Amino acid sequence: MNHPFPVQQSIHQRHSVRSYTGQPLSPAELNQLKSYSQSLVNPFGVPVRFHFLEHQTAAEGEKLGTYGVIKGASAFVAATIPPKPLALEALGYSLEALLLYATSLGLGSCWLGGTFDRSGFADAIHLVEAELLPVISPLGHPRDKRSPGDKIARWLARSDQRLPWDRLFFDQTFSQPLTEARAGRYATALALLRLAPSAANRQPWRVLKLGQTFHFYEQQSMKEGRQGVDIQKVDLGIAACHFGLCLEEQQIAGSFICATDGQAEAPPHTYYRFSWQARE
Repeated sequence: MNHPFPVQQSIHQRHSVRSYTGQPLSPAELNQLKSYSQSLVNPFGVPVRFHFLEHQTAAEGEKLGTYGVIKGASAFVAATIPPKPLALEALGYSLEALLLYATSLGLGSCWLGGTFDRSGFADAIHLVEAELLPVISPLGHPRDKRSPGDKIARWLARSDQRLPWDRLFFDQTFSQPLTEARAGRYATALALLRLAPSAANRQPWRVLKLGQTFHFYEQQSMKEGRQGVDIQKVDLGIAACHFGLCLEEQQIAGSFICATDGQAEAPPHTYYRFSWQARE
């Protein structure tokens, strides 16, 4: 699909915002977000439902329950999914696309997976019993200066640190790092994948290039959270969003698939999830 915002620019501009001015979203901003969310599709074929909570309907914004992590947000978006295979990846892909669009509108956001009152938000959005609510994000106008608490949170999360290429991307086997030169026309998309946010900045994605196919693996380093959710699968979806949207913007054709030949011999605790295959 064509995205109504500059993908690469928005990825570079996006960062976690925890302090907001308190200014409500304008009707135009909220309508733009809702309209874009309704147009979103993900490559995993799993429906993702978005729930927008404005200041008034969200029981006084952050008081709904973010344990003091978020200050001054005027709205939140929650994403819910059915308990299906690749649903967490679909949620990560779709919500990240929405948050990148919000970035292009000058709005701030922040992925929250464990620091929000899940039952309070579930009541506010009238969560269907069969659905999962793994994550939410505030939406609002960022403050010009980060609060001391925000700076501490970024330091604790190691938000400004990224693993090097040779720890993330591999060529043919996991013993051979993929160089930018060997990545060729895919180098930009991989560089933007590397900038994807993740829980505790663990960066659990590992990508193995075999010809014109990129196999995505999860390096598990976190225990399952509430609802038995492997939050790192959401992270894999976020990474796939950066990679996929960048390739779309570059007009490099291909699609995400589940490949039977993607399961190469991998390092310990590293598991195949899905692939992206070029379409010549």
